[in-house]
Amino acid sequence: MRAKPEQAPEHSMDPRAGEEETFRHSVIDNAVYVDGERVDSPLSLGDAIAALRSRPGAMAWIGLYRPEEAELIKAAEEFGLHELAIEDAIVAHQRPKADRYGDTLFVVLRAAQYLDQPEKVAFGELHVFVGPDFVLTVRHSEAPDLSKVRRRMESDPDLLRQGPQAVLYAILDAVVDGYAPVVAGLQNDVDEIEVQVFGGDPAAPRRIYALSREVIEFQRATSPLVPMLDGFIAGSPKYGVNEELQRYLRDVSDHAITVTERVAGFRQMLQDILVVNATLVSQQQNEEMTKLTAASIAQGDEVKKISAWAAILFAPTLVGTIYGMNFDHMPELHWLLGYPMAIMLLGVVCLTLYLVFKRRDWL
Repeated sequence: MRAKPEQAPEHSMDPRAGEEETFRHSVIDNAVYVDGERVDSPLSLGDAIAALRSRPGAMAWIGLYRPEEAELIKAAEEFGLHELAIEDAIVAHQRPKADRYGDTLFVVLRAAQYLDQPEKVAFGELHVFVGPDFVLTVRHSEAPDLSKVRRRMESDPDLLRQGPQAVLYAILDAVVDGYAPVVAGLQNDVDEIEVQVFGGDPAAPRRIYALSREVIEFQRATSPLVPMLDGFIAGSPKYGVNEELQRYLRDVSDHAITVTERVAGFRQMLQDILVVNATLVSQQQNEEMTKLTAASIAQGDEVKKISAWAAILFAPTLVGTIYGMNFDHMPELHWLLGYPMAIMLLGVVCLTLYLVFKRRDWL
């Protein structure tokens, strides 16, 4: 194994990069199995390797939680792990994948769990090294809980007797089964959002956007699993995986396909809901604009009526104002027919204005 560069290209993406380098014990569980039975529980990585080497036909299953770089380098030296895989395990933040380096398989998985209280999906990362006689798991988060996987395997010696490939199957099965509560939680969130949208909740678009981001992240975690499992099944004869274990892998693949289809459906549903929400908002705005327009038209009609009556009343006011002036030498003041003529003039003018405004629908 050639010397590692001083800093990996992805080192800047590691949230622990700035922390003080202090070596700590990160071995969660260590076990050596012979013929499907636990025969030793070493306390350290070195003891596990020594116990494995001293027992022909044994298998070691070593579980690490957020290990230091020095621990992983030591494991790489003992088990002959490829430096690129170790670099990925150190930096983390990898996409789900499966890479084979000689007789060692390196698998990256993204576990997920649904948090009820904040209604969010939390993601974890798991790295698995599978060799001819060992399984090394590296967790960078609390999920998945591999202690349940270990208890399951230890309670089934016949399955555990099939070696590291069986352990990998059990881990894959646990990760994929862990997606079921997440799918149920997301389905519930989608249902709630539909109620919000059709109820006119103004907070619905923000929640749609937040949930869409979670669904996309979940899709990134689950979509690589199907081709990964198909590759494992296709390569089973080459790597000595028996028919029974192949059937188990196909079952996990079926569950993974179901999950990916549901997730793809959620993404499409959220896009459709967003379109429906935009349509409903547009309809609501159109209705408000229609109401405003109707109110404006009604207001205009009232203004027309007021203006028309003001114009009609302006004529007698004008005449009355003229003849109300206190001048002695106005020709009509002493005319015998002046008063009837003024009254007739007022009537004719008012009637003419009324008919004009009536014809123009102002009255």
